[in-house]
Amino acid sequence: MDGDIASVPPPDYILTDEICMTETDDTRPAHKFGDPLVLVLSVGFILAFIGLSIYDIEMVAKGVSAGFAWTAKTLGSYFQLLLLLTFVVAMGLAFTPAASAKIGRMEHPELSTFKWLSIIMCTLLAGGGVFFAAGEPVYHFIVTPPAFATEAGTPEAIAGALAQSFMHWGFLAWAVLGSLTAVVLARAHYDEGHPLQPRTLLMPVLGKRLVSGALGGVIDAVCVIAVVAGTVGPIGFLATQVSFGLHDLFGLPEGYGTQLSILVVLGAVYITSALTGVHRGIQVLSRFNVFLALAIALVIFICGPTLFLVDAYTQGFGEYLSSFFSMATMTSQTAPDWWMQWWTVFFFAWFIGYGPLMAIFVARISRGRTIRQMILAVAVMAPIATTVWFTLLGGSGIHYQLTGAIELADALNNFEFNVATLTVAQALPGGTMMAVAILVLTTIFVATTGDSMSYAISVVCSGHDEPSRLVRAFWGITMSLMAAILLYMGSGQIDALQQFIVITAIPVSLVLLPSLWTGPQAARAMALEQGLLGSPRGASASQ
Repeated sequence: MDGDIASVPPPDYILTDEICMTETDDTRPAHKFGDPLVLVLSVGFILAFIGLSIYDIEMVAKGVSAGFAWTAKTLGSYFQLLLLLTFVVAMGLAFTPAASAKIGRMEHPELSTFKWLSIIMCTLLAGGGVFFAAGEPVYHFIVTPPAFATEAGTPEAIAGALAQSFMHWGFLAWAVLGSLTAVVLARAHYDEGHPLQPRTLLMPVLGKRLVSGALGGVIDAVCVIAVVAGTVGPIGFLATQVSFGLHDLFGLPEGYGTQLSILVVLGAVYITSALTGVHRGIQVLSRFNVFLALAIALVIFICGPTLFLVDAYTQGFGEYLSSFFSMATMTSQTAPDWWMQWWTVFFFAWFIGYGPLMAIFVARISRGRTIRQMILAVAVMAPIATTVWFTLLGGSGIHYQLTGAIELADALNNFEFNVATLTVAQALPGGTMMAVAILVLTTIFVATTGDSMSYAISVVCSGHDEPSRLVRAFWGITMSLMAAILLYMGSGQIDALQQFIVITAIPVSLVLLPSLWTGPQAARAMALEQGLLGSPRGASASQ
């Protein structure tokens, strides 16, 4: 064969620009609104969590906290190794001939490179990354991370502070969200006609028959619950952050009424975006946010402490690379339990919980791209962009903390990151205007996470690429409503739900684990079928 994708005989399924599904695939839910079991289990969890919180809010908080602490201490090392191995295997795969295979049997990409990268940047770690970008580096500056021995609050502590932030939001975090798992899903969906659902990741291990039944519904529901827990948290945190910002900047009341108004506006934005789909609302919102982020970054870099930021990034990234494995494999034997629970393990478990649905979204938007392009974009380019953003905001915060222009020790020791973000923003060039711009940016970043996850959850429930708009609206409204109810009970319940994602990471990690070997296998199969490694399976000797 000559390697031309178009010359490969198409499989026996229908492939259009909107949907790819085998006509006889029994894994696809018969009901147009999705698998009833997934809907019952996921909505049942939401109602149970809210109902139990109303019945005994302290019982729920203590129960989740105990489960969170046990999971972090017992399985923290497992979570860390899963992320590390995923990144290492993905990087190895990216530089093999099989990585030249194209996704979705399309000769040309479905989305332009800028649109594609914008959606990736604004979807995966967007909401959380923007929320922690200003405060986390400053926290690690005033409280030295266990991997380093520098004196806190000194110039020597800058590199370690940034390096630790890069570890939490860098290569490992991004790789688990859309590298190997996205390859498995792309192969199963576009080449074999299976639905874009988490259960599909386990099909090579458990077989189609087993995952097509009730077990598959449970697998999908667990992954949906993890994403709902992980998304409602940032939505609720955003409401408190913007409410605090409007109060501090303009004197508006900082109460539940303001928070509810913010949730209504935010929900309207991301639900509308989700309803219009990948090619309209989602990509338009992402492109706008990228332009806004670039404008803010340019102002900070030119008008802020430029030389300090350049030096800090150079030293911080160098420290990140040189201390990469020591930070990635830090355990409770060498670090305090509380530190591991609330930083490395918490973040890594959060990303694991997002993993399957993020991979679905990455596979959906990457048609026409090579496996290599997808892996490098998600696991290398996006993390590097994230480190730059953390340096601009967090590095500026460190500079102002070091020079005495701001004082964030008390706020960060109480984990008040909304205070940290606004304080750093007001110290930046432009003062109030910059603070408003960063609040808008944060809001839209959370909206891009909300719209993509509403879309991805709907894909999982429906079993196909273009789920009903009613289903998309249902999940968008559900997450906003859940955030509103939990905020009414107190921000502690948002924290409890956020901690719950560490518990859900246990079963979700088992869904991701097989991709360590099925990912390379799927890539090789795609490359063989496209004639990149020789004749495809089943081809005659004459071919």
